[in-house]
Amino acid sequence: MIQALPYIVVLQVFLTLALAILLFGLARQVGILHERVAPMGAMTSDQGPAAGAMAPKLSVTTLSGNPLTIGGESERGQSRLLLFVSPTCPVCKKLLPIARSFSDAERLEIILIGDGEVADQAAMIKQFSLEKFAYVNSPQVGIAFHVGKLPYAILIDAEGVIRAKGLVNNREHLESLIVAEETGFGTIQSYLAAKARSASAAQKTHEPETTSL
Repeated sequence: MIQALPYIVVLQVFLTLALAILLFGLARQVGILHERVAPMGAMTSDQGPAAGAMAPKLSVTTLSGNPLTIGGESERGQSRLLLFVSPTCPVCKKLLPIARSFSDAERLEIILIGDGEVADQAAMIKQFSLEKFAYVNSPQVGIAFHVGKLPYAILIDAEGVIRAKGLVNNREHLESLIVAEETGFGTIQSYLAAKARSASAAQKTHEPETTSL
């Protein structure tokens, strides 16, 4: 047994080194995969007013009875996030508490848009403590912006220009709208496409020229 001990130690060292090499290779592959996977932003559709266009100007009334203008210049000088939700939408209910904290962090004016029974909308407002938000129950708003799926968000700047829009299922999707506005792109997808084109152009610029004999 004592004579076999050196061989056992050597075997353990060999296995440890092999495991370390495997872990290094795995970490490298994870890093490469992380670089290749694009961040998931709010998914957009080609329907409705496009990013960069003026938002339709609509005069509506909130559930609390206050008149409200959607579109045009903001009286508060803030960007406005139209968030289309429904009491029958489970994802919407998951998103509402996130939207509440999101509005404080980003200093946004969030306007909730619904379409359905007033009693159901009022119950949802009470359940999620949404009293500080303007809540509009009107199908006309969704029609004007061609909203077909929920939850859907549209970011309008202080001048009334649509800066970003898309389906939103979590906080990352909401944040992607802010990123899209800050970078000047209407969507995260368009930002990534432009970045890829820029990288491709830079690569072609640095490629050596070849001459044929």
